[in-house]
Amino acid sequence: MSDFCENARHATTALRALFPATPLQRNDHLSAKYDADIWLKREDLSPVRSYKIRGAFHAMSKELSKNPEQKLFVCASAGNHAQGVAYVCQHFGVQGVIFMPVTTPQQKIQKTKIFGRDSIEVRLVGDYFDETLAASQSYCKEANGHFLAPFDDLDVIEGQASVAVEMIEELGRSPDMVILPVGGGGLSAGIKQYMEIEAPETDLRYVEPTGARSLAAAVKNGAPVTLNEVDNFVDGASVARIGELNFSALSDVAPDKIFACPEDRICTTILEMLNVEGVVLEPAGALSVDALGDVKSEIRGKTVVCVTSGGNFDFERLPEVKERAQRYLGLKKYFILRLPQRPGALKGFLSMLGPDDDIARFEYLKKSARNFGTVLIGIETQNAENFTELFGKLEDAGFAYRDITSDQTLSEFLV
Repeated sequence: MSDFCENARHATTALRALFPATPLQRNDHLSAKYDADIWLKREDLSPVRSYKIRGAFHAMSKELSKNPEQKLFVCASAGNHAQGVAYVCQHFGVQGVIFMPVTTPQQKIQKTKIFGRDSIEVRLVGDYFDETLAASQSYCKEANGHFLAPFDDLDVIEGQASVAVEMIEELGRSPDMVILPVGGGGLSAGIKQYMEIEAPETDLRYVEPTGARSLAAAVKNGAPVTLNEVDNFVDGASVARIGELNFSALSDVAPDKIFACPEDRICTTILEMLNVEGVVLEPAGALSVDALGDVKSEIRGKTVVCVTSGGNFDFERLPEVKERAQRYLGLKKYFILRLPQRPGALKGFLSMLGPDDDIARFEYLKKSARNFGTVLIGIETQNAENFTELFGKLEDAGFAYRDITSDQTLSEFLV
């Protein structure tokens, strides 16, 4: 283990050729909100706006030191890992071939090309990542390249541990708690192994999105398992199976120290950090901050570090994020109303709305009904309690309605 810490410190020193240590910043807003000393380790401020550059750099550096003739590196990624590999390929002057799914947003493709410039080639293969990964590994073998795994690699894990090295140096002491986002496990495995030696008194917590709990499933099973379904909203942490090497470092984590953050709640945190602090976080980058509410009773008066792992947020997703946040907070609901087809019926419904209620959606679903019409209605309000009052008025007036806000199947088809 001491070798691991030494390698992590060496990686940290070598990284200074690329960028200065990412800042560790005390956040006054969060500190006041939770009555604690809250610090953010701003990995969203790295050159590629995520910590992924660390593992890519360390792994490539070690391979080149062992094999200076290696000039081809290959990876598969739909986002942050691709950008990190591209940046590092350009730095070392080697060739990189980066496989990305055909469905990858153009913004991510263009950013990868900008970071890699003439040193990389992007190949779009497959609608799903599994297809992309298989194609990249097949090509790497044929071309005699070196494959750079996104997380299941010892050198990558050592590189990600540089986050912990910087964090302790910048803070000047060991924090009481560190909250870590978990996807494939590269970051959490690296930081855990380093902190166990250098700051064993620090309490570590691990956060996964509710729709991709690969660490929790592996801990329960005693070995990595492949999740049957994964919600890809938190794309930077939506991994169906935690890495084998990563789990070997995380296997002894207590189940009660692994938290699940609902995707819609993460959206409220993204908006809070953007609107209050001007900090742009991608969904995975907001995980650790979102989990503060889950540990608020434990952290009062303590020093807590949240690793904000990435800030590659596509602002075209902002309307979806706002929508999901409003639903989670109870400020927006969709319901189906059975409206009598008589003069004044619509006016009667509208008179029930309060001064803070706003119609965001109104659509007749059945226009041929003789006596009743089925209407899809979306209402936004400023206080969740307003819906209690509205639904009470509807029931008193004899209006039949169905709240479909939480009905995922109907919402997908109708909303």
